[in-house]
Amino acid sequence: MSTDTEQVTADGLRDRVRQLVAEHPVATTARLDFLRARFDAGLAWVHYPVGLGGLGAPRSLQSVVDAELGAAGAPDNDPRRIGIGLGMAAPTILGFGTDEQRTRLLRPLWTGEEVWCQLFSEPGAGSDLAALGTRAARDGDTWVIDGQKVWTSSAHLARWAILIARTDPDLPKHRGISYFICDMTDPGVEVRPLRQITGEAEFNEVFLTGVRIPDSRRLGEVGEGWKVAQTTLMNERVAIGGGRVPREGGMIGRIATVWRERPELRTHDLHQRLLGLWVEAEAARLAGERLRQQLAMGQPGPEGSAMKLAFARLNQEISGLEVELLGEEGLLYDDWTLRRPELVDFTGREAGYRYLRAKGNSIEGGTSEVLLNIVAERVLGLPSEPRTDKDLPWKDLPR
Repeated sequence: MSTDTEQVTADGLRDRVRQLVAEHPVATTARLDFLRARFDAGLAWVHYPVGLGGLGAPRSLQSVVDAELGAAGAPDNDPRRIGIGLGMAAPTILGFGTDEQRTRLLRPLWTGEEVWCQLFSEPGAGSDLAALGTRAARDGDTWVIDGQKVWTSSAHLARWAILIARTDPDLPKHRGISYFICDMTDPGVEVRPLRQITGEAEFNEVFLTGVRIPDSRRLGEVGEGWKVAQTTLMNERVAIGGGRVPREGGMIGRIATVWRERPELRTHDLHQRLLGLWVEAEAARLAGERLRQQLAMGQPGPEGSAMKLAFARLNQEISGLEVELLGEEGLLYDDWTLRRPELVDFTGREAGYRYLRAKGNSIEGGTSEVLLNIVAERVLGLPSEPRTDKDLPWKDLPR
């Protein structure tokens, strides 16, 4: 079968899936071996180039592959566990990485052999990410990194991290930043757990002390890290807020189920609020479908910020209503001990957990306040807010 974009068809992909399953029977092939074979067959993400897990096909055809493999009972790559790699690192590596970087990194990223994390936010540079202070000083063909990152999900599991650091403090804050790939097993990388309001520690603070990163693990040109980071951030917001869910899926489905099964909890006021949130959740779901259709035509744009905004607000309002509906029962969940979960579970845990964990949705992946500015300026075309520090050298900024 030809792999030219024009000649990749749905029927051709179905034939390719059947060939994969025939050569690697699902019942007798080890999970990792099957995933590697799927990647090599170009069926990992069909819109990626040939040799990098894809066939150069339209993104919209991925659903054909997923449906066929699902029907065959094939294992998936546990996408929730490796979401940072799939949703943020991979498109950035594809867009800015060298051929050597793409070949080395994308396959184990997709199969889940190597987990990724994101070293962006800092204690003094969260919402204003461009104000970051982690330094990268060049020493021949190596960069020496010193600084602190925070709110780093999966750092305790990760082999690799995408990292932005300041390489020229004499330039304004959005310039003089460069983008690197950091080996989390290197000397000088220290990961400490951060306990959150749920009692768990799903994310971390990361200290970087004299960490040496070869220049060969830089993405993009020196000083153009902010440009590279925009690719990561736009994809991050789509990954957080633009996931595909069925009708009445996600958190609205959980509270709707409780409503149907527990008639003794119902009141007229709660009924009206539930109906309103159900309609908003359905509107957000349909908007997400439109966003994915746009993604099939190219790169994610600022519309992903609007989806992430809606996701955060709805999760918080729905989880709050659920706790109110359940009363005292809604305040409980099974484990308040310090745990190190591998993924966030918004639907498989108790209502009390969902209520507390949803508070982070308006912070992670860009605060809602920052995203409102992005939507206002880049989607609605409203005037930009005054930014008096935009052209000042970073070293002269008040801190």
